[in-house]
Amino acid sequence: PDMYPGNCWAFKGSQGYLVVRLSMKIYPTAFTVEHIPKTLSPTGNITSAPKNFSVYGLDDEYQEEGELLGQYIYDQGGEPLQMFPVMEKTEKAFQIVELRIFSNWGHAEYTCLYRFRVHGKP
Repeated sequence: PDMYPGNCWAFKGSQGYLVVRLSMKIYPTAFTVEHIPKTLSPTGNITSAPKNFSVYGLDDEYQEEGELLGQYIYDQGGEPLQMFPVMEKTEKAFQIVELRIFSNWGHAEYTCLYRFRVHGKP
């Protein structure tokens, strides 16, 4: 609900995934990932921020391999809110989207995700 340090979805290690069901089927156009800025971090760094990640469109929540919509890198030196356009064009609409995080910026214990948004056209 807010962007205070620690108010995130944290998962153990540097790899994890999140599956989101949208309110309706959309043609995805972009994704937004948000983390706190270094200036708000009690340690002065954001090594727990996601680094390498991919986004997939799924036909249903039981599908193991969705359709790749793009592979991205969240820049820990950039703005806290970063937008990533769909890289792999598709003619399909999706109601379920999977965010797969493959690495973070060096935190050994956990990775924090503050906000993930899906943008698109109905």
